[in-house]
Amino acid sequence: MSLYDQLPALIGVVVGSLGSFAAQSLTERRRWQRQREERWDEKRFETYGRYANALKAQLRIAQRIGSALGFTDVADPLPPAEGLPLLAEAESRRATEWESVLLVGDAVTVAAARRWHETIWTIELLVRDGSFDADKWTRAHQLASAARDDFYKSARNDLGIGGGPPPSGQWPRSWRAELSG
Repeated sequence: MSLYDQLPALIGVVVGSLGSFAAQSLTERRRWQRQREERWDEKRFETYGRYANALKAQLRIAQRIGSALGFTDVADPLPPAEGLPLLAEAESRRATEWESVLLVGDAVTVAAARRWHETIWTIELLVRDGSFDADKWTRAHQLASAARDDFYKSARNDLGIGGGPPPSGQWPRSWRAELSG
């Protein structure tokens, strides 16, 4: 057999090898991209969770100080002299977590997170001011609750979590009104 007779088989082997290489390369690339996306999803999930927990801790301290000042719907009063240093520490933890949100969050979720912590700052300002205004207290909590809902909705969307967000937290809490009625 001459080289000329073997040429079609040789071309077939070369084309088959190139095709196999291309298919394997595409498969590996897709696998790598999928694994990278999974790692980033996990990172975003952890980051959003830590940030939400830091904000909730900050809010809880502010609420306890507010309770000591006479604001309702919160238990476990914490005198301002004891609580304000804890509040400053909680804000520092929140600010540290915030940097991670800025790094891994999408624009919509970062905006929602910013809005949520700004509403928590409003509640902090009320307790730092020390004057009792029940309407402002209630309104500030309503805004914080709505901002929290927006954050979770955005975070869930960014993470590709299907279904609606968790039920909204209404302020003042309905169970308190049920007890009064």
